[in-house]
Amino acid sequence: MNAFVTWFENLIRSTAWTMEIPKSYGAFHLTFTLVGFAVCAVLAWKLRNLGDAGHRRLLRGIGIYLLAAEVYKQFFCYIVYGGYQWGEFPFQFCSIPMYLCFIASFLKPGKVTEGMYHYMLTFNLLGGFVAFLEPSGLLHEYVTMTAHSLIWHMLLVFVGLYLGFSKRTSWEWRRYRTAEFTYLILAAVAFCINLAFWNISNGDINMFFIGPRNCPLIVFNSIAESCGWYVASLLLIFSISLGAFLVFLPFHFVKKHVAEKQQA
Repeated sequence: MNAFVTWFENLIRSTAWTMEIPKSYGAFHLTFTLVGFAVCAVLAWKLRNLGDAGHRRLLRGIGIYLLAAEVYKQFFCYIVYGGYQWGEFPFQFCSIPMYLCFIASFLKPGKVTEGMYHYMLTFNLLGGFVAFLEPSGLLHEYVTMTAHSLIWHMLLVFVGLYLGFSKRTSWEWRRYRTAEFTYLILAAVAFCINLAFWNISNGDINMFFIGPRNCPLIVFNSIAESCGWYVASLLLIFSISLGAFLVFLPFHFVKKHVAEKQQA
């Protein structure tokens, strides 16, 4: 057993290829972002009419990839960085599609899957997009961790666009409410995780950045320091909800226009 552990640790360490951290808005970051967004948009549009079987296979394949990538990341962080990294606990805001893609691929159409689809269309598309606007969390000193983060968040963009272009999401306002309800439930779960692991993590855990640890995000960190983490958390939840609503708007108006044109 010890021999296997040693072999496995050496295997993971052998993938810890160092690199110069790419500059935010440098050539690499901008090229990957622009090309990646274009590829995601084209593929999402071409796949928008997938049948049910193909749709399920697509979501399941993405879910399996994300789960496998997350397992690798957890081992990498534990072995290479030395000890468990509570900031990498697998229930971050952008971790959720890992679960939803896999689970939704087995569910029949209904309110639960609608909530999942509209959540990924709005909140996770927002998360993927914002991550490339402020890429400090994507660009690392290790090749595999940089590749992991870039591919992960680009898949969030792809899944959001794919669901937005497909007929599996609707334009009605009530559909956004299902996404918002899903987000609030997930935020509540994230907060409970923060409380449950608060002592064992020595206060390092902060899923969804909603406390009790102060939010590290710019602006919200200053608010937390001056007004308290709970004020910053409520404002963050409101801001993310507003951002997701703005993401929903163009899909709402375009799909509404198409629906009205088909009925005319």
